[in-house]
Amino acid sequence: MNHVKALIIKFVMIAVVLLVILTGIYDVEFSDTLLISVVLTLVAYVLGDLLIFRKTGNRSDNNRANHNESDHTKRNAIATVADIVTAFLVIWVMGEALFADTEDLMQAAIISALVIGAGEWFFHKYLDRNVFPEKNDHTTTTTR
Repeated sequence: MNHVKALIIKFVMIAVVLLVILTGIYDVEFSDTLLISVVLTLVAYVLGDLLIFRKTGNRSDNNRANHNESDHTKRNAIATVADIVTAFLVIWVMGEALFADTEDLMQAAIISALVIGAGEWFFHKYLDRNVFPEKNDHTTTTTR
C-alpha cells in the first residue's frame, strides 16, 4: 500500500509540473501531457526510486547512525540526478513522437526535468521515512 501511495504522490507531482510547463507554457495537448506523466511516473519510480535510490548506499558497518544522514544525502543526490536525466529523456522522446510542433521541445524538456528533479529531492525524503523504512533504521546489529 505504501508503494501505491508513493506512486500517486509522484504522479500528482509530475503531472502538475508538466501541466504547468508543457500545457500551460508550451501549449501541449492536455492528453499528451497526462500520457507523458503516467509513463514518466512509472519509469522514474522503477529506475530512480526502486533501483537506484533504494539499492544504493546499503550500510553494512556497525556505525549506522553516524552515516545515516550522509548516506541519505548521497543516495538522494544520485537518484535525483538519475530522475532528472530520466525525466528529460522521457519528455524529449515522447514529445518527438506525440507533438506536431517540436521546435521548443528541448527547452521544455530541460525546464520540466529540472523542476521535477527539485521535487524528487523532497520525494526521496518521503520515501525514506514512509516506504523504505529499512533505509532509515538506526539500530545497530553486531555479530560475534
